[in-house]
Amino acid sequence: MDQLSDDRSFATAGKVQPGNSADMTALDLSRLITAAADTIADHAEELTALDQAIGDGDHGLNMKRGFEAVRTEADAFAAKPLPEALKAIGTKLVMTVGGASGPLFGTLFLALGREISADPDRADLTAAFGKAIEAVAARGKSQVGQKTLLDVLQPVHDALAGGMTAAEIADIADAAAEATVPMKALRGRASFLGDRSIGHMDAGARSTALLVRTLAHIIGDKG
Repeated sequence: MDQLSDDRSFATAGKVQPGNSADMTALDLSRLITAAADTIADHAEELTALDQAIGDGDHGLNMKRGFEAVRTEADAFAAKPLPEALKAIGTKLVMTVGGASGPLFGTLFLALGREISADPDRADLTAAFGKAIEAVAARGKSQVGQKTLLDVLQPVHDALAGGMTAAEIADIADAAAEATVPMKALRGRASFLGDRSIGHMDAGARSTALLVRTLAHIIGDKG
């Protein structure tokens, strides 16, 4: 994995720096969307294989379809104020991802859009992200420790609240996804397997970690 700049934080995402044009915010969001779609496409087979082990086997294809749909409208989304852009992305994901993941990832972006300001600082982003996690938990009727994407989202939130750098947060996301391997699934299709779900990484946790690392990489490049 490419080295990230350790002095960059998530608080700088989408910010216009002195001397930059006002188009930088839109340009950064468009770049983030493109990078996220590329990441999901590159790992679609891996995500599908993870889901085949304990789920429906369609997570990779579903996520790829959803993020490709978002990519096709990247410029239009990037032209909107940040809250409206996030809500539009969330709506698109709900409509195109399908399966169990569409409502969950869509809810994450929709709730972020509702809670975040147009020009967030780190505290605002952290608070909005926390509310978005609560919305995902409510939508999925789940909680941390049940082998879902929440097992990555919550540690990422805690790291963000703790002032960690983008690189550190990416590492935490990867470790959190790995930590789902010994868990017993208590929600979703995997829960039907009982103890047989132990020993497999949750596909939603892995895709979440991939997206977090992609975001961290883009932010690290901004410095």
